[in-house]
Amino acid sequence: MGLSSWVTSVVGWLKAGYPEGVPTTDYVPLLAVLARRLSTDEVRAVAAELVREGRLPVDDADIGTVITKVIDELPCEEDVARVRTRLALGGWPLADPRTAG
Repeated sequence: MGLSSWVTSVVGWLKAGYPEGVPTTDYVPLLAVLARRLSTDEVRAVAAELVREGRLPVDDADIGTVITKVIDELPCEEDVARVRTRLALGGWPLADPRTAG
């Protein structure tokens, strides 16, 4: 199954914000930021695509664990702010483009 255009856009923003791949210090706060805008299925799809491309330092089995960790234990605000900055540099929209209008 292919990725939706929205998920493909998110992956594109992540590639722009993290051209060398997501460092281990950022993948939990990154998924926390994504979980604020995306459904769990969309977060899983984005994570799976990043893993497939070798841009996320986890494997398929770790994705669910990481998402659960994000839900149960949110990262500190400093980590989230660092990730937001990286995403903004990659063109991540400040407003949700699916609901803006």
